[in-house]
Amino acid sequence: MIEVVLNDRLGKKVRVKCNKDDTIGDLKKLVATQTGTRADKIRIQKWYNVYKDHITLQDYEIHDGMGLELYYN
Repeated sequence: MIEVVLNDRLGKKVRVKCNKDDTIGDLKKLVATQTGTRADKIRIQKWYNVYKDHITLQDYEIHDGMGLELYYN
């Protein structure tokens, strides 16, 4: 179990607990339940790398306590 911190740069910082073998799509669903936005309207990225929904957190080498950027489409 790892904890990922997502910051939308508008004042909202979300902490989500998930597994390493969860996909980015699963992470979006967890973030959507905490923020109240729809999962299909969320984009997760780090710098200029936009993360794809079907790839796992472990494949992207996302570790415990890592910070990601949260954007709304």
